[in-house]
Amino acid sequence: MNKDQVKGAVKDAAGKVQQKAGEMTGSQEQQMKGVEKQAEGKTQKVAGNVKDAARKH
Repeated sequence: MNKDQVKGAVKDAAGKVQQKAGEMTGSQEQQMKGVEKQAEGKTQKVAGNVKDAARKH
């Protein structure tokens, strides 16, 4: 795994936690921020996958 894959996975996980915390507290703002962070993390993880694949070829 490269650093983008790791950072992406961490952002995705943190976003899930933030979203759940928002659900538990009734904060739609925190829920949306969590969803955004998840999307950002997944995008970064895909970018890392692409870099990894390019390096292998």
